[in-house]
Amino acid sequence: MSYQAPVRDMQFVLYEVLKGDQILPALPGFEDATREIMDAILDESAKFTQNVIAPTNVTGDREGCTYDPAAKTVKTPAGFREAYQQFAENGWTALSAPVEFGGQGMPHVLNTLAEEMMCSANLSLGMYPGLTHGAVNALLTYGTDEQKNEYLPKLISGEWTGTMCLTEPQCGTDLGLIRTKAEPQADGSYAITGTKIWITGGEQDLVDNIVHLVLAKLPDAPGGSKGISLFLVPKFLSDGSRNPAFCGGLEHKMGIRGSATCVMNFEGAKGWLIGEAHKGLQAMFVMMNSARLMVGMQGLGIAEAAYQVSLGFAKDRLQSRALNSPVAADKPADPIIVHPDVRRMLLRQKATIEGCRALAYYTVMQLDIASHGSTEDERERADDMVQLLTPVVKAFLTDEGFFCANDGLQLMGGSGFTQDWPLEQFVRDARITRIYEGTNGIQALDLVGRKMGMNGGRSVRRFFGMVEGFLKEHPQAPFAAEVKAASERLQKATMWLMQNGMADREQAGAAATPYLRLFALTAVAYFWSRMALEAQQQLENGSTETDFYGAKLKTGQFFIDKILPQSLSLVAEIEAGKDSLMAMTADQF
Repeated sequence: MSYQAPVRDMQFVLYEVLKGDQILPALPGFEDATREIMDAILDESAKFTQNVIAPTNVTGDREGCTYDPAAKTVKTPAGFREAYQQFAENGWTALSAPVEFGGQGMPHVLNTLAEEMMCSANLSLGMYPGLTHGAVNALLTYGTDEQKNEYLPKLISGEWTGTMCLTEPQCGTDLGLIRTKAEPQADGSYAITGTKIWITGGEQDLVDNIVHLVLAKLPDAPGGSKGISLFLVPKFLSDGSRNPAFCGGLEHKMGIRGSATCVMNFEGAKGWLIGEAHKGLQAMFVMMNSARLMVGMQGLGIAEAAYQVSLGFAKDRLQSRALNSPVAADKPADPIIVHPDVRRMLLRQKATIEGCRALAYYTVMQLDIASHGSTEDERERADDMVQLLTPVVKAFLTDEGFFCANDGLQLMGGSGFTQDWPLEQFVRDARITRIYEGTNGIQALDLVGRKMGMNGGRSVRRFFGMVEGFLKEHPQAPFAAEVKAASERLQKATMWLMQNGMADREQAGAAATPYLRLFALTAVAYFWSRMALEAQQQLENGSTETDFYGAKLKTGQFFIDKILPQSLSLVAEIEAGKDSLMAMTADQF
């Protein structure tokens, strides 16, 4: 079964639930983002990802990338270069980029919908242009006018790509331990020396030039993360000469084999400071936050692709009879979709995917409001939601993307475990999303350690205010009672964390992962109530899409009945505290 972009489901969330066709064109700078234009873009994205990108997925996984140690170059799988060049030529790399540097100036949320399709069609290929968006954002925010004018047009057009060079062999999350050096040069540039690992697209044959954004330390840098600076290091310099930033090899990975994951050796490479000295981490976080939302969409994209394949299999595969009475009496057995446990796996995928889609689109739409809102208060409120929900989107969507792919494989039994079907690739590809751009445990620590307390807890209060405001305005909305109860459980857990985690950081660390999941389940339940209310109103108003809206109500009910109750055990886990976690010595493990 080939991938079919879920355009109608996307439109339901963007237009009917979030009112994006009303809110976005009213924002200064987004006047052209009419429903007609956005629909045309979604339709073209669907055609392109289905017909051009998806056919490269399985072959790209089987072939993988190859490294030439003599030339220190990387060859991507067959078809990748042609597909990428068509992607860039058709303007997809420029969709949400600013017009003054050659972009189309569309809302970021629209680009996110296109990214979801790309991730479903071929996650590995989608990563090459994906990280370039982060490089563009970092340069837009902290680059000099000269840097912007020289690099942004070609990054936005897709002629060049960007990378993010953080991790080193001795350090990952703890970036204060980096050893890469930046020596000032007489011409105002810097000589960058050091080794970076796990660099996506660090070397590849899709484009003529690669712009590396590299974290390094100046000679006078203070210790720890406060001594990190950010540098722009191109593969080729403006005079056409080769900069000594070379790929030293490829990682041999479990999944995303079509994505070149490189060891990069900077051998006195020429680079230029981005932003202020010793404040590179601040600049890099602009890139990382963009990447974290993108990785969340990777989880969602893989989940959707896995669901489509396993659903098609469940409708066709004949095995045993329905438990009460035969459904296909004219056939030797019934299709396995009649069996309750198969339906459990399918509905778990469907309910999670659709709920996560609403949470993600809402978060990214707040990003557009935060950057283009008419008033300072509007921008501040939207930014609060973006800051709070970014770690939730990254962690929950990637956790669930992997779980959904795994459910799809389990549903298909032995067939799912073979390369005759793409499920085993989806499981392998999905696994990395829970690790890179900050492991999901780090996302949980970010949520409880930084985001909850930002501005005196203003973001969390606004989230609860949003939920309570909806329930007050729509007391008869589907699932209102269950959402209210879930919100109260989350508030209780939040108070426990504030009372115990502030005094004992280990308590906060012990509660972080279950708290993030509790937060996500509550947020998704809230969005399911909004989606179900919209579906209910459409049916009451006489919509002819009775199956579509009826399925929304039934799928939401499954989430409330079968998935949301996890929040009860999560509260118990949080309130159990750290004692059983921290009691044993290392030798007792």
